Amino acid sequence: FWMEDFQICPLSTYYKRILIPVSYSLVFLLGLSLNGVLLWCVICRTRRWSNTVIYLTNLAVADLLFVLALPPLIISDAMGNFWPFGNIFCKTVRFVFLVNLHCSIMFVTCVSVHRFIGVCYPIAAVRLRTRKFAILASGSIWILANAEISPTFVFAHTGVINNMTVCFEMTGPTQFDMFFPYGLFLVIAGFLIPFLVVVTCYCSMIKVLYCGAADCISNTRKQRVRKKCLYTLLTVCLMFAVCFVPYHIVRTVYMFVRVYMPGNCHLLNLAMITFKVWKPVVVLNCCVNPLIYFCSSHPKRLKFRACLLALKPRTMCVRSSSSSSSSSSGKYQLKHEPGDINQSAQVITHT
Repeated sequence: FWMEDFQICPLSTYYKRILIPVSYSLVFLLGLSLNGVLLWCVICRTRRWSNTVIYLTNLAVADLLFVLALPPLIISDAMGNFWPFGNIFCKTVRFVFLVNLHCSIMFVTCVSVHRFIGVCYPIAAVRLRTRKFAILASGSIWILANAEISPTFVFAHTGVINNMTVCFEMTGPTQFDMFFPYGLFLVIAGFLIPFLVVVTCYCSMIKVLYCGAADCISNTRKQRVRKKCLYTLLTVCLMFAVCFVPYHIVRTVYMFVRVYMPGNCHLLNLAMITFKVWKPVVVLNCCVNPLIYFCSSHPKRLKFRACLLALKPRTMCVRSSSSSSSSSSGKYQLKHEPGDINQSAQVITHT
């Protein structure tokens, strides 16, 4: 809430002390562990870095940095919006939160375009789907996201409400008229355009795969594979829409009400509560990306299981039934086949 809002309208904030800390804490634990395992699998147990691996690594880094910005917000909301960390840290946390949120959206968009080219334009994919192009695209995304969110260091700051220091989420009341155009720009450039690109790519891929599945109806195996691809594409598109669309809609409505109808206390209170309630949903996205990746195919589930086994202090393995098992030293190791992370799976072998 804002100082002017609080003076004019009695805004409800009690729900934030429970909703935000509890939901953010769960997301922090899940996001930290899932993205940490994903990064460990990619960096330490993948020999060949394909373009897909590069995109997924950057996406996991963005999600990991995103969840690392949550603990200060958890503490602040649990203390009733009190901000004990100072003005510079307030600006930094808001910047890290937004820049990695937008990086996550952009990398999901980049992966969608990557898949779209491979499915719909397989000939052009040979030239465009390269590691060099993936590195260039990833670097451009980080630079673009940091440039887009850099004004946050100007707008975000601390203020005093009822003798209590708070960290404004967007900006203070005196700067909101300047922030409103910038906030709309972030919604359009940082969400709406990428969302339209993602929807267009997945709709085109679904059309190609669906028509292809109808053509090869006699080949049961190919039909099964295509249907599985369709389900994966629909799941990714649905999760992207659920996590990001409501949040950006209610955020835009809240900014509009805040600027043009500040005296309508009921509407302002409703817009603020709706905006705050949807924030945990957009934060949940950092946990969804690793789950979709690991659950998208059987080899990736094997890789995830092998990575978890490798993280244990003493890895438990099932002994081979071959005759050589009785004469071996009893040591086990984790090996993986060379190849793309999308194609290879961790296997446990007896040495």
